Amino acid sequence: MFETANISIFAGSGGRTFAERMCSYMNKPLGSCEVITFSEGNTFVRVNETVRDRDIFLVQPIGLHSNDEFVEILFWMDAFKRANALSCTLIMPYFGYGKGDKKDEPRVSIRARVCAECMELAGADRFVTMDLHAPQLQGFFKRPVDHLYAAPMLVEVAKRIGTENMVVVSPDAGFAKQARKFADALHLPIAIGDKSRTDHTENAQVLEVIGDVKDKNCLIVDDFTISGGTLVNLAESLKARGAKDITAMLSHNIISEKGVEKINASPIKMVYSTDTVENPNIVGQPKFQTVSVAPIFAETIMRYYNYQSVNSMFSKLPDNVVTAGFKFTGLQL
Repeated sequence: MFETANISIFAGSGGRTFAERMCSYMNKPLGSCEVITFSEGNTFVRVNETVRDRDIFLVQPIGLHSNDEFVEILFWMDAFKRANALSCTLIMPYFGYGKGDKKDEPRVSIRARVCAECMELAGADRFVTMDLHAPQLQGFFKRPVDHLYAAPMLVEVAKRIGTENMVVVSPDAGFAKQARKFADALHLPIAIGDKSRTDHTENAQVLEVIGDVKDKNCLIVDDFTISGGTLVNLAESLKARGAKDITAMLSHNIISEKGVEKINASPIKMVYSTDTVENPNIVGQPKFQTVSVAPIFAETIMRYYNYQSVNSMFSKLPDNVVTAGFKFTGLQL
C-alpha cells in the first residue's frame, strides 16, 4: 500500500487543475498556498501550512505565461527550503523554455540551460516532466530528471478512435524517431514531412512529404503547437497528395487563439492533446479534445516511493491510469 504521510503536494498558479487531478488519483488533499501578483507585476508566494521535514511536490508547468511561471517556481523553491522542507520535487508537465536548447546562431542564450540552473540553485532537488522538446535537455540538469511520455496515453486514444487504413505522420525529421515509436505501438506505417523554418515567426513551411499517404487516413503526431501553422500546412500538403481524414495528436497544447482559428478552418478533423498546460483557448472548441496525463505523474510518484519500476509504464499504462485520464477530462470515444 502506498504511504503518503510524509508527502505534501502544492500547486503554482499554472498547475492547480493538474495538481487536483493528481491528488484525486492519489486520494490525497492538495496543500494550501497562495500566489499574489501586485499591480506593478511583482509576484508573492506563501505556503499556508507547515512543510518542515516533508517531501514537497510543486506542480507548475512553464507554459502560456512562461516568464511569470518560471519566476514563480524560483520563489516557491526558496519558500519551501526556508521552511525546512526535507526535499523539493518540481512536477513540471511542460517545460516551455525547452525550445531554447542550443546555440544555433550568434550571440544568443541557451535559455533551457539557464532555467535549469536557476531552478536547481533555488532549491529543486528533483524534476518530473513530460516530452521534453529534445531528450538531451536532461543533460542540462545536475539533479535527477524523470522524463515521462504522453505517447502511451495518446496511443490508447488512437485505438479508441480507430486506426483502419491509417498512417502516422511526423511533421519533420526531428520528430521522426518519436513518431516511429508511436507507429510501432499501433502497428502502422509512417510518413515524414520535410519542414523548413527560416526565422522565429513561429511559421514553418512543409516542402515535401516522404511516404505513401494517398487514400490513407493520416494521424499527425507532434510534441506541441503554438500557431497551428505546421499542422495546417502539413494537413494541406497531405490533402494535396490524396489523403483522406486527418487527425492530429499533441503531447502539449499551447495553441493561440489565432491558431485555433487556423485549425477550425483547416482540413484537420480533430486535435487530441493532453492537459499538461491548461489552455483556455481550446475550451469549447469542437475540433479539440483533451485527455489527462495527471494520473501518469501521480502513478510515477507512487511507484517511486514504493520502489517500483516506472519504466514499465513507458510502453503500456495500467488500466486504472488510462481510465482516470479519460474521466478527469470527460473524454468519451
